[in-house]
Order: sequence, then C-alpha cells, then structure tokens
Amino acid sequence: MAREVRNVLALQAELAECPLWSTREQVLWCVDILAPAIHRFDPVSGELHTFPQQEEVGCIGLREQGGLIAALRSGVWLLDQQGKPQRKLADNPGVAAKSRFNDGRVDPWGNFWCGSLWEPQDKNGGLLCRVTPDGVLAVMAEDVKISNGLAFSPDRQWMYHSDTPNEVLYRYPLNVQNGEPGERQRFRQFDAKGGLPDGAAVDSEGYYWSALFDGGRVVRIDPLTAKIVDEITLPVRWPTMVAFGGADLKTLYITSSREHRTAEELTRYPQSGDIFAVEVDVAGIAEPLFKG
Repeated sequence: MAREVRNVLALQAELAECPLWSTREQVLWCVDILAPAIHRFDPVSGELHTFPQQEEVGCIGLREQGGLIAALRSGVWLLDQQGKPQRKLADNPGVAAKSRFNDGRVDPWGNFWCGSLWEPQDKNGGLLCRVTPDGVLAVMAEDVKISNGLAFSPDRQWMYHSDTPNEVLYRYPLNVQNGEPGERQRFRQFDAKGGLPDGAAVDSEGYYWSALFDGGRVVRIDPLTAKIVDEITLPVRWPTMVAFGGADLKTLYITSSREHRTAEELTRYPQSGDIFAVEVDVAGIAEPLFKG
C-alpha cells in the first residue's frame, strides 16, 4: 500500500544524519555532518534552530541532565542545549586525519555508542565505540569500513550494526542486565543494486527499519527471518537514516544526502538533502537518554 511521503523540511543538507526525536521536547534533532551543524526542528511550528559546529559531527544523543552528547571528529563531547561544547569526554580512538565519527545513538542502559568510518576506503578501518556514563570510551568492534545502522531491539536482546559499503547487517546478542554484547553475527547480506544499508531504527514490534542509501527506499526487516517485509519508496535516491517521532511515535522521519551528487543527479532528485516524514502503523521506541 502506497504511503504519502511528505517533505517536512527543505534542509538541502550536504549529509543529513542522525534524526533523533525528543519525547520531552516533541522536536526532531538531526545533524548535517559536513556543514557541520546540529539542527533542532519543531514540526508543529516549523521552527528550525541551527547550531554550527567547528568540526564534523557524526551523531548525537540526548542527555538526562539536558543538552547533548556528540561524536565530533576530534572525539566525544558534552554539549549544552544550544550545541556549544562544554567538556570533552574522550579522544577519537582512530586516526583522526583519516577517520571521523558517523552513525550512533544511546542504548537502553544509558551508554552512548558511536561508530566511525575510514575515509580512504582502502581497508576496514572503521570502529564501533561505546562511551559509558562516567565518560570512558572503549572500542567494541573493528573490521568495518563505514559504521552505520546502530539500533537496539525493544526486548534488549539484540544490537544491530551495519557496514554500508560492505553491504552487510550484523547483530550482537546482548546481556539484558547490563547491555554487554556477545559475538557478532552476520544477519543479512544486501545487494548494492537495491541500495546499501545506512542508518536505521527499530520499532516497538522489534522490526528493523533501514534507509537504503543509493536505493531510494526505506525497508522494514523481520527480526526472525531477516527478510524485507515492507518498503517505502522515496523521492530521493540517497536516504541516510530514520527515526520514529510524533506524539504517538508513528511518524517515521527520514534524512537524506546530496553529498558528491552531480548537477544532473540533483536535477533529477532536487529534494536531496531534505527531511521527509511518513505515517506508519507500528510505533517506534522512545530514544533513551545518556546518563552522563
């Protein structure tokens, strides 16, 4: 069944990522990694606040104490509500000249996860990191080229993680008490012809929604069979991530990119870099808050 895809914010971002719904504020946060900037958007009033950053900002999370946690190129920082850096928690554990942070989010136990990408793209040099509430960063996984698609199942039993250029979606079993991950498992192999697994979110039924970069669609994946059971076709070819929002968490927000697109491609897909919204039948999960 076709759904109405609404363009809710003509952001024209180079690389919009990490949409994040604040249930406390009833607003959508997101980043433009390359601007670089953090955005706060009120879909009811249409009000947009933009907080420029001094370096690329890969992902953000909301904090219990107010403000944000953000993975910038140099490392992980605490920011105030206006996006101003307050305190650096940890350095980028990779080679900052050749790697920057990308996708991430807060887990149900209040830790902040942030993955990185290896910019030369000549090896699997990306990392997946976790920052605990006391500000300690640990590398939790290696052997990825571009870290993406981080999401947690509602029963707290699984963590999902994709490697976009390697066309693979992984999952890790979790200790439900403390969130410690077990051994990585290959959950689904994609075909680049249909799009690459980028950012994602999990709904309240445990299904995984993935933005397929260069595929012009978002797909819903069964957590038992790894099969695609639903899809949403978009007016852009390069969606980057999804987030559930709205008062009932049944509005799926979708960010997109116009990075490295040719004039011909942008003529064909002029809404590239904008943010879209689609009403869905199953609610998402409220984003946890970083406890630090």
